[in-house]
Amino acid sequence: MKKILISTLLVLSVSTAFAGDMVKIGISQIVEHPALDAARDGIIKSLESCGYVAGQNVEFDTQSAQGNMVTANQIANKFAGDKKDLVVGIATPTALSLINTFRKLAPQTPVIFSAVTDPVGAKMVSNLEKPGGSVTGVSDLAPIDAQFGLIFDLGFTPKAVGIIYNSGEQNSRSQLELAKVAAKKRGVELVERAIANSSGVYAAAQSMVGKVQAIYVTTDNTVVSALESVVKIAYEHNIPLIMSDTDSVKRGALAAKGFDYYKHGEQTGRMVCRILKGEKPGDISVEFQADLKLLLNEKAAKEIGYSFSADMLKLADEVIK
Repeated sequence: MKKILISTLLVLSVSTAFAGDMVKIGISQIVEHPALDAARDGIIKSLESCGYVAGQNVEFDTQSAQGNMVTANQIANKFAGDKKDLVVGIATPTALSLINTFRKLAPQTPVIFSAVTDPVGAKMVSNLEKPGGSVTGVSDLAPIDAQFGLIFDLGFTPKAVGIIYNSGEQNSRSQLELAKVAAKKRGVELVERAIANSSGVYAAAQSMVGKVQAIYVTTDNTVVSALESVVKIAYEHNIPLIMSDTDSVKRGALAAKGFDYYKHGEQTGRMVCRILKGEKPGDISVEFQADLKLLLNEKAAKEIGYSFSADMLKLADEVIK
């Protein structure tokens, strides 16, 4: 009887580990754009479904670094100083900033990452199955080969494909390497343009005119935040713009094969909930988003003088008119 009582008390102590008057959660994202905003909203909504409602038993502190790493580090230090119960980093730079800061200042505080492509390469965790410590999360590693192949599925036969990426982001460098493999597999040249910030996106896209017959953009946050610059060049020069990020199709890209970042956020939120209810982050395997959606933009097609085939339109999960 004593053993049963002790076990029950242990379970109760774990499940109420964060059962103070108000759970304090900090959410930091590198920049504001539809995909990352959707992930943030998905996290909050998922936690609400789990029983953590803003203003009742949880306090959310959501911050954007506006693409600035100095700001990202300031946010991380603020969260540590505020003694948050748990923090979430959306995208590689902000997640890394939180992890590095909390490892020094509050190593027991759970740090959960979301929308991070290569958590091992970025040195967030050393093992995907058993992260250990106080860090785990959900990766948005994209199926680059399938996304790059969409260019050819649409009937284009480019000799060269352009790719713009932020050379300072591990997330972007990892996807670049996968894009190189996809391009080599199809016998096409990959024309690379590295940028340091969003202000360089337009010039990078412009420099590809006459050199590429298609442009492919991964889930690079810097490029996606300035996507309109790439769209403008694509329209002016009849270049198909293919994305990893499905939200970018609504902003003018021709097509994308990717996943719903709101669902990605919901998945992250469910992981956060497990931790708030007592599980240790280090015991929870890093998760990956798997379900893909195909989005097509008929307005963008018209802008570049292209028409989707009837078969492709049937395959699409959503067609933007």
